[in-house]
Parts: sequence; structure tokens; C-alpha cells
Amino acid sequence: MEFEVRPFLCKVNEDGRMVSIRPSEYYYRNLGDENWPLKRRFIVPKEMVYAGRDYLVTEIGNEAFFGCIGLTGITIPDSVIKIGGSAFYGCSGLVSVIIPDSVTAIGNCAFYGCSGLMSVIIPDSVTTIGDRAFYGCSGLTSVVIPDSVTEIGQGAFSGCSDVESIVVGKDNPVYDSRENCNAIIETKTNKLIHGCKNTIIQDSVTEIGDCAFDGCSGMTGITIPNSVSKIGDSAFWGCRGLRSVFIPSSVTEIGDRAFAGCSGLTSVVIPSSVTEIGNSAFSGCSGMTSIIIPDSVTKIGDGAFEGCSGLTSMVIPDSVIEIGYMAFKGCIGLTSAVIPDMVTKIGDLAFKGCSCMKSIFISNSVTKIGESAFAGCRGLASVVIPNSVTYIGDLAFIGCGNLESIVVGNGNSEYDSRENCNAIIETKTNRLLRGCKSTIIPDTVTEIGNSAFSCCSGMTSIVMPNYVSKIGNSAFWDCIGLTSIVIPDSVKSIGNYAFYGCSGLKKIMIPKSTKVGDSAFKGCWDVEIIRK
Repeated sequence: MEFEVRPFLCKVNEDGRMVSIRPSEYYYRNLGDENWPLKRRFIVPKEMVYAGRDYLVTEIGNEAFFGCIGLTGITIPDSVIKIGGSAFYGCSGLVSVIIPDSVTAIGNCAFYGCSGLMSVIIPDSVTTIGDRAFYGCSGLTSVVIPDSVTEIGQGAFSGCSDVESIVVGKDNPVYDSRENCNAIIETKTNKLIHGCKNTIIQDSVTEIGDCAFDGCSGMTGITIPNSVSKIGDSAFWGCRGLRSVFIPSSVTEIGDRAFAGCSGLTSVVIPSSVTEIGNSAFSGCSGMTSIIIPDSVTKIGDGAFEGCSGLTSMVIPDSVIEIGYMAFKGCIGLTSAVIPDMVTKIGDLAFKGCSCMKSIFISNSVTKIGESAFAGCRGLASVVIPNSVTYIGDLAFIGCGNLESIVVGNGNSEYDSRENCNAIIETKTNRLLRGCKSTIIPDTVTEIGNSAFSCCSGMTSIVMPNYVSKIGNSAFWDCIGLTSIVIPDSVKSIGNYAFYGCSGLKKIMIPKSTKVGDSAFKGCWDVEIIRK
């Protein structure tokens, strides 16, 4: 049953005696309006009277004050035993809260994003602090965990960037802050689950847990002792002030997103004990100029170095057998890459947007080049596809506008570059998959594939042989240097957006019988189309 006693809506619990409350619609709506002139401090009553009956308030309901940025303070009565999930989520105007010693549980995301909250006292009655309960409470400077707390959720204090002191009660049976380390450590496992910018990791710690230092933007350096074997997922995510970190040889695992967003990090040496670099492990480390990957590593995970725009050099060791999806995407400072002999797969978008890359060596072990793997590598002048490659994904070399030479190994079973044509042709179908500004289309080609010459800005003209029957979608997209082209009578269809953005095109002759797709010549502002 629900009933309203303004300014609250009350929901009766199953026992019919206790209620969970939240603001009524009018107050909730206005507390979420930053322009509402009445900034409110709410006093939650201990009891609610409805229809002549008293109801004890025992819970602040889930999402009770969600997004109420006008809320500046809250008084919670000592009848409340639970603060619900996301109860004060996004209450950025909340500056103080007193949690009474009746409360036993603080729900997931209960105070998420309460950036104005300067202090909070967790009473000795609380046993559970939920996942991300105080995430993003950037105004907090200290955290005290009482003896009663036996469960702390993942990321409970992540994003609390100004925290300088963390203390756990000396008699807590589950957690400790040994030797005044300014961290929360799981006593039984020796796993550090939460730290701050002043944390000193003790020699007894064996694992840095997931999200342990997530959002500690004020931290500039950290020493990881030789006792640590694992750095968890998102362990140092967003520590943008971190300038240096030493990873000891005891570490065997670097988790997903472990150092993601550490934009101040300039260099990292990965020890030879590590066998796999997790997904997005160093993504967004834009200040990183060099990385040493040991020959123990067999896999570079998805997005492992995505957006490391300062990275200028990198050696992939011979031990690596897989380069993941988006592994080096957006590494605009990277000038060259050598794919070693053990690699069999280059993931989708692996080197997309590496605009300064001038050379790439693909070894004869590679069987698969993923979709858009080298898209936007504008600095590439040449590409050699070895005999081992049996799959080339769509748009693998799109946007490589300065390509002048494309060679496919003579023994390749799926592709060829017949007659030194400077193109990749699918042998079985005679479809040209990728060309460049120096391509000469052989007479045996029957189809120009989708996006085959897309973004070849340096191409000024192309001769299309009489056996071509189809020009694919976006085949010549944005070939801005192209001034003229003759479409032979053999062409039955021109795909959608085939010549989109070819702004230099002045004249084109198309057979009357040829079907022309949608927006085939959109953006060709001055073109004269002649139907012959």
C-alpha cells in the first residue's frame, strides 16, 4: 500500500507496520530543478500517521531523492535501518548528512555523485556499504570504516578524489588499514580494495583490487611492492595525475582498464612475468611516449593502448599471437609497427586512426586482418599482404589516402595484385577490394567493391575496363582529387554514395541502362552527368 502525507509518499512494507518513504511528486520535481529558489533541508520524521494509524519510518526508499540537486541537507531519524539504492544519487547540492546509529545497510549508489558532500560519519551499526555507495563524492577528505562493517561493495569510494585519510576500526573482523597505510585491506586475502592519494601499499598486500584507486586524480606516484601478483580491473582508472608507476616482477596479471585514463603517465615498463595485457589496460594514457612489452606477453587485449596519442614507438614481441580489437586505435604519434611472426590475427580497428604511421610490416603468420584494422592510417605509403592472409575485413585500409603501392604475395590463395595493379583483388570473384591512387584496374576485374577507393584523395583519374559490371557502395567516396571518369557500357549498377563528396569531379559519362543508387553523386557540386 502507498499513501501520501505531504511532503512524503509512503510505501508500507510487507509486515504492514513499517514504511519506506520518498518525497511526493511536487517536492521531488522541484528539488530536481537547479533554478528552484527554495533550497531545502529535509527532516525525515520518525513516524507517519495515516488514517488514524502510526507507521514507523524504517527505510529511505530506492531513488528516493534521485537527482534532487536542490537538496542541501537531510536529517534521518533513528528509526531508519536502511538507506536504499541510489537514494541520494546525484544530489550535488547535499553538503552534510548524519547517518543515525540505527542504520545497518547503505545501498548501492546511495550517495553516488554527491560532489558537495564534505563529510559523512558512518556509524558503528552499519554492516554493509553497497557498490559505488559514495562514488564521485569529490568533496570528502577522509573515510572512517567502523568495526561493524563486514561488507564493502566494489567502487564504494571510487572517484572520491580529495580523500587523504582512510582508517578502519582496529577491531574490524574483515578489513584493516594496517600500519596507517590509508587504505582498506581485506584482512583474510590481503587484497587492497580501496586506496587514496596518500596510500602506502604494504609489503603484505598480494592484490590490488578492482577499482581500488579509481578516480584518485590527485595521486602523482605509487610504489607497488614485490608481494603483489595481480592488479585488478580499473584499479587505477582515471588517475590522471599519476606520473610514474613501477610494476614489479611479481605481477602476473594486469586487469582490464587497470590504468585507463591515466593521462599523466609518461612511460611504463611491463615485467616479464605478465603474459596478457588486459582490455583497455592503458587506454587514454595520452601522455605515454613509450612502452616496453616483454616477450612473455602472448595477447594484447582489446583497446589495450587505445588513444595513447603520445606513443611514438612500440615493439611488439615475437611471443604475441593476437592483437585485439582497437588495440592501438587513435595512437596518432605511432610512426611504425612490426607485426611479429607468431601473430595470427589483427583485430578490428586495431590501428585505426594511427595517422602518422608510415610503415607496417605484416608477417607471414597473419591469417586475418580485421575490419577497419588500418583505417585512417594516412601516412602509409605501401602495404604488403603476405601469402598467409585468408581474410581481409571490410574497410581494412579505408582512409589510407597516401598509399602508392599495394602488393599481395604471389602464393596467396584468396587474394592477388595481378599485373602489378597496386590493388587487392579477391581472386575467386575478380572483385577489387582495395585500391590506391596508383592503381591500374586490370581488364579481368568485374566488380569495384564497396569503399574500394574511398578517401583516395590523391587520385586524379582512373580508367575502368569494359568488364566491370558493378561499382559498389561508397566505392569512390570523398576522392576529392578525381576530376573525370568514364563509366563503360558494361556497368549495370552504381551503388549508393559511390562518388559521394568527389567535389573535383567535373564531368562523368554514364550509360543510359546503368542503375544509379541513392546519393551516388551527392557533394559533387559542379559535376556534369551525361547519359550516353
